[in-house]
Amino acid sequence: MGNGGSLSDGVVKKIVLSYTYVAIWIFLSFTVIVYNKYILDKKMYNWPFPISLTMIHMSFCATLALLLVRVFRLVEPVSMSRHVYLTSVVPIGALYSLSLWLSNSAYIYLSVSFIQMLKALMPVAVYSIGVLLRKESYKNDTMLNMLSISLGVAVAAYGEARFDTWGVLLQLGAVAFEATRLVMIQILLTSKGISLNPITSLYYVAPCCLVFLSVPWIFVEYPVLKETSSFQFDFVIFGTNSFCAFALNLAVFLLVGKTSALTMNVAGVVKDWLLIAFSWSVIKDTVTPVNLFGYGLAFLGVAYYNHSKLQALKAKEAQKKTTQADEEQGRLLEDREGDGIGKRNDQQN
Repeated sequence: MGNGGSLSDGVVKKIVLSYTYVAIWIFLSFTVIVYNKYILDKKMYNWPFPISLTMIHMSFCATLALLLVRVFRLVEPVSMSRHVYLTSVVPIGALYSLSLWLSNSAYIYLSVSFIQMLKALMPVAVYSIGVLLRKESYKNDTMLNMLSISLGVAVAAYGEARFDTWGVLLQLGAVAFEATRLVMIQILLTSKGISLNPITSLYYVAPCCLVFLSVPWIFVEYPVLKETSSFQFDFVIFGTNSFCAFALNLAVFLLVGKTSALTMNVAGVVKDWLLIAFSWSVIKDTVTPVNLFGYGLAFLGVAYYNHSKLQALKAKEAQKKTTQADEEQGRLLEDREGDGIGKRNDQQN
């Protein structure tokens, strides 16, 4: 009874911890999105400088990552040559900086709820770019699923009360750059056996982002900020906002490390629905029935895509176990045959 009870307690503890990691990630992701909207929106905090905000985030994250890796040595750095850094990490940093810049810019023009609906296109973009770069195999049923997600997002866009073409283009650009970044991570890093957790990723990538973002910042936002001499840097607002962004990266590390990437995808769907509800009830964004119907279609497509990924993962694991079992059985047979030959030789002698 004692062993059974301890096993049950262990299982319960594991489930509680998994849900805790999910809850922390949803809360922090939710907080960062709403906080960024609050800072950038002209009707709220009214600081419409997305490049500057992203640079503040990157400076804060790069500094903390440097402290964790080099000073306190809580995280081990990855062994990487200068050539690998320049040819692999730098292009990923460029894509990441563009993705963050455009996605933060979209908050100036679009509602939080509509942005979450547009983000449902991420699996479509990742799959399409993966096929183009030959990292994914083309399948008719998967492409049909991608088209159903796209149709749902199109319907949601049709029903959007505050539709802004420039805002939509910014968000679609952010999705395209982020999807390309995810595929390029597989091509440039994973294929070379380099694995970066969120801390080492910030340690290597955040300085690149800072350099790339400084170029458009000098020409686009710096002249405006220079003219706004009355602006005083709010350490409380920008400090807590940056800390939330860094904590979100830690939460991703915990969630994926202790559960799985698929769990994060499912949790992401829950977070999107919560954001839509919050946007409608608290921020008072208009969410129409056509919006919800379209996003519902997209949601079903994304859910089916995640289910297909899970089934493929299970099949791969089952095949791996079968192969291992066959190899083990083959070794046992070889050992038995070797023992049999040895005994016959002893008898003859």
